[in-house]
Formats: sequence, C-alpha cells, structure tokens
Amino acid sequence: MKKRSLAVVLIMVVVLSSFLAACGNKETKKAEDKKDDKFTVAMVTDQGGVDDRSFNQSAWEGMKQFGKDNGLEKGKSGYDYFQSANEADYKTNLNSAVRSNFDLVFGVGFQLTKAVTETAKQQKEAHFALIDDVVEGVDNIASIRFADNEGAYLMGVIAGLTTKTNHVGFIGGMEGEVVGRFEAGFTAGVKESNPKAKVDVKYVGSFVAADKGQQIAATMYNDDADIILSAAGASGNGAFTEARNLKKEDPSREIWFMGVDRDQADQGEVKTGDKTYNVALASQIKRVDIAVQETSKLAKDGKFPGGKTTVYGLEDDAVGIADSTDNIDAKVLDKVKEYKEKITAGDIKVPEKP
Repeated sequence: MKKRSLAVVLIMVVVLSSFLAACGNKETKKAEDKKDDKFTVAMVTDQGGVDDRSFNQSAWEGMKQFGKDNGLEKGKSGYDYFQSANEADYKTNLNSAVRSNFDLVFGVGFQLTKAVTETAKQQKEAHFALIDDVVEGVDNIASIRFADNEGAYLMGVIAGLTTKTNHVGFIGGMEGEVVGRFEAGFTAGVKESNPKAKVDVKYVGSFVAADKGQQIAATMYNDDADIILSAAGASGNGAFTEARNLKKEDPSREIWFMGVDRDQADQGEVKTGDKTYNVALASQIKRVDIAVQETSKLAKDGKFPGGKTTVYGLEDDAVGIADSTDNIDAKVLDKVKEYKEKITAGDIKVPEKP
C-alpha cells in the first residue's frame, strides 16, 4: 500500500513539474515575443494634412524622426499617418489606426477632440495622445497643449517695433481657445511694444481655405497694414501668397507676413528680375514635432502619460521665434530676448484669451 501511494505521489510530482515547465516556457516565449515586437505609432491629421507647411507637417516630421531614431519604417509595422479630408473622417481614421494595432495614436489638433474622446472610451485598451486640447478623466488619453500665447507675445513685440504704418493684422483660422491664445498674445505684445499701433483681427472660419485667407490679407494690406501674423493653418498660405504678389508688383514696398507652428521663411522668397527678396519677417515655432517624439518615447518606455496634461511653453523652448531672423533689426531681437526673460521669470503674465 505504501509503495502504491509513493508511486502516485511520484507521478503527481512529475506531472506538476511538466506543467510548470510548460507554463514557464510559454511565459518565456511571450516575453521574448514582446521584446521582439517593435513599438508602433500613428497620427490622424485634421483637414490640413501632413503637407500643410504648418501644424500637421510639424507633427509628421516629429513622427518620422521618432521612427528614424528607433529603426522603424513607414507602415503598419512602424509609423504612419491617416489623412482626414473632412470631419467625418476623424473617427473612421482613429478606429482604423486602432484596428491596425498601433501602440499609440495621435489626434493632431483640437478639431479631433470629440472623435478622440469617443474613440478612447470605446477602445479602452488603446492609447491616444491629443495635441492642442485637454481631455480630463480619460485614462487612455494623454493631453498635450502649448503656451501659444507666450510665443505670440514675442511675435507681437517684433511686429510692434517693426511696423512703419502702425497698423498690423492678425488672421486666425477658426475661433476657439487655441487660436484665441495666439490672438491674445500677439495683440498684447503689439500694444506693450507700440501703444500707437492698431491690430486688425479677422478669422477665415476654416483652416483649409487659402483663397479666403488671401482675400482677407489683401484687404488688410490695402488698408495700410504692413505686417500680418497668420495662425490659420493652410488658410494662411493664401496670406503668404498675397504678400509675395504685392512685393513682386512693388519691390520697394515694405510688406511682411509672419508664420506660425514652424519656420516658414521658405515661403517668403520673391524673385523680381535679378533680385531676390523675402517677405517673411518671422515665424513663431510650436514644437509639435518635439511633443510627438517625447510622448512616443514615454509610451514606448512603458511610461504613457494617460490621463495627464503636458504643457509646452517658452521655458521648454517649445514655443518661441524661429531661427530665420535676418529681416529683424538687431535691436528688436534684443528686446525680444528681454521680454522672453520677463515672461519665463513670471514678471509678465501673458493673457490667454482675447
């Protein structure tokens, strides 16, 4: 009887050992598979697209750099973008990205806030990052926004100290909190540096209507504004076109445009005869590319900042003035530096609302 009991025990030990070994091998296999898997990331654009020379393009440049830094290739097994032609595409594209098993999906722009929020609540296992807006109480959304008002304030200082007509313009894409920060900061900077200057404010009502942007710019320039800041996405390209056209018609005229989101000096070049001019006075950078790279890295390292909001400002060099400053007087640049130091020190509180 004892021998029989001992045999049963031995059999149970062998079976249990085999089972544990199998489990161990299975877990090891899973760990190895997970280690071999590459982190993947995608972005869904607003209607501007990745070649808008502005906000979406900056985000895409950041994603491509992240891919390069991590040995990823464009496509489902690396990084990719989903282009939105209209508002109806937002949710469709977000769901397509999730079904394609991307580890992190960016919604680029506040216009995607509703779609990102709804999709995140439905796809709770997926991770999302929303640029330019804040969603509270949703743990699988990382919110990212920028202190656009701080950078716009410095642009206002440049405009206020450069204008010869004491008349400058601001063209916004669509009214709202984000573009409102640009308007508020720019207007405050102009008034601080030049109390006599008038700021003409107009909104296109769209981020993808270059023809309307050009019409508004034409009216402002015709009314004697000599500098226009455009925070209008692809609609702003029309304002740049108008500035170039007017310079070509009259090379002696001092006329300028100011871009946002990325260095847009390449859009200012005008050739007349054997001379080349550039009507880009300055550009306000908004390092969406850096935000995309940093958030992607955090998620890749298992530190996805879900449910949190990250704000990028002057202190982080995430907003500010682009390097192309050849058309700005040295004394004006010195003033810009002074104002930047005052803002970062907390001596100047830049308004966020117009």
